[in-house]
Amino acid sequence: MTQQNKIILIILGILGITAITKGGSLANALNFIKQKEGGLYLKAYQDSGGVWTIGWGSTYDFDKQRKVIQGDIITQEQAQRWLEMETSKNAADIKSLVKVPLTNNMFNALISFVYNVGINAFKKSTMLKLLNSGADKNTVANQFDKWVFDNGVVVKGLINRRTAEKNLFLS
Repeated sequence: MTQQNKIILIILGILGITAITKGGSLANALNFIKQKEGGLYLKAYQDSGGVWTIGWGSTYDFDKQRKVIQGDIITQEQAQRWLEMETSKNAADIKSLVKVPLTNNMFNALISFVYNVGINAFKKSTMLKLLNSGADKNTVANQFDKWVFDNGVVVKGLINRRTAEKNLFLS
């Protein structure tokens, strides 16, 4: 991560829960992500794909500027700050990538989705292409159903998360 990216993430983190859509706030997205991540973990663990994870699904240690590793321990305050930093950055990235208007619920569903799959996967996704092409929201929402695999294996937790994201997107 470059120094410039680090500064951007710190600024976004300081801003915390920022309105990105008209009248919207990231508070709902943060709460949704916390629920879908299955709780707060203050000690690093390996997720179902073998990735070291901590807090509410963070795979990156923003304080040490490296990936989470075995043995990492954080506080609830760090977990909250990291979630806010990453979510704020993802929200800004989504805003720059999506060229059509979104409702707050559509935006929040995409924030949760990107938090889980990563911005690079979203950039290359059919979901984004369909969204920007003006496809109807049901067609776009059906793309959530395709993102239920971890290392080639269907994961029940991802089915549940994608269903919830899809429902939020459509509401």
